[in-house]
Amino acid sequence: MSLHNRFGTDVLITGWGHSQFGKLNDETVESLIVSVAREALDSAGIEPRQVDEVYLGQFNSGMHPLGFASSLALQLSDDLAGVPATRVENACGSGSAAVHQGIRALLAGTARTVLVIGAEKMTHAGSDVVGAALLGADYESAGKESTTGFAGLFARVADAYADRYGPVGDTLAHIAAKNHRNGVLNPYAQLRKDLGFDFCATVSDRNPIVAGQLRRTDCSPISDGAAALVLTTAPTTSAHTRVRITGFGQANDFLPASKRDPIEFAGSVTAWQRALDMAGAGLDDLDFAEVHDCFTVAELVMYEVMGLTERGKGRQVLDDGTVLPGGRLPVNLSGGLKSKGHPVGATGVSQHVLAAMQLSGTAGHMQLNSPRRGVVHNMGGLAIANYVSVLESL
Repeated sequence: MSLHNRFGTDVLITGWGHSQFGKLNDETVESLIVSVAREALDSAGIEPRQVDEVYLGQFNSGMHPLGFASSLALQLSDDLAGVPATRVENACGSGSAAVHQGIRALLAGTARTVLVIGAEKMTHAGSDVVGAALLGADYESAGKESTTGFAGLFARVADAYADRYGPVGDTLAHIAAKNHRNGVLNPYAQLRKDLGFDFCATVSDRNPIVAGQLRRTDCSPISDGAAALVLTTAPTTSAHTRVRITGFGQANDFLPASKRDPIEFAGSVTAWQRALDMAGAGLDDLDFAEVHDCFTVAELVMYEVMGLTERGKGRQVLDDGTVLPGGRLPVNLSGGLKSKGHPVGATGVSQHVLAAMQLSGTAGHMQLNSPRRGVVHNMGGLAIANYVSVLESL
């Protein structure tokens, strides 16, 4: 079974664009959207008039005064006038939510070419504004004062994991060091510095505790950035590269924390299984994974959600090299959110772009040796809105 076999339609990624991630003072939401959209269409070898629908992933939630951004992509060309354009929001999963909406439009037959964009401008806003906006994605914390923001919520995950399975401090430092090391090779990454394990494991003035046992190196940075994809049902004659989406899955969990096990990430488990089942693939069929490491403990739990290890033994795949470059299933070759940055609405689209680059052999210094199939995992809130996509090379 695959997406094509199930629906009788291919979904191809035929072009993409990606901005630098970081503090982009000279960029606006509009300029970011327009630039990556233009790059994606040029990459796909198509004209704006060939786009049937536009989906924009953006969280915003008060971080930017313009709360109605769906038509900004039309600034690219007057030929986009009249094209349906929709802003999609599902917290930190907004980017993948837009990608999945684009896939559904193709499968429904209402479009043959979809432009998907993810964008966010965050660094201009004060930390209090960003913190309050992000906490709007948590049932218990929304609208309340907090000194630790979402880091405090994931610190509780780290504490729950440690209570159940033992100390995690060094394990989280290994994940941070791995992703910073990988990020050095990613030209789009916000933090391109190999910090090393010792720095990541040590609390210092440069690496203070942010919340609970999470250090600064355990937390993804506040970022600006954008990414875009062109999805089509048939290859364009002038596209440089083509990648097929073979499976996708979404699952939402309950908002109240009382209805969730803090380290189960049950929604991610379901989304993961749905995507692999649709793709007709198993873990051994994957060559790499891009996962949502907003905090290092999220990546640790994801090792177990994916089924790489039993629950509580995620450290093993770091020790044996499974998730490292050259390992059986490298995780976050891009540096992940930890190093690449996390402009919320752009993250899911960026993950798909980086995966498509790997599969098309265009990932530069990040490139694996001839990968055949990869997977993207993106989530909103504390594993509330969960998205998984399986991609393969053509």
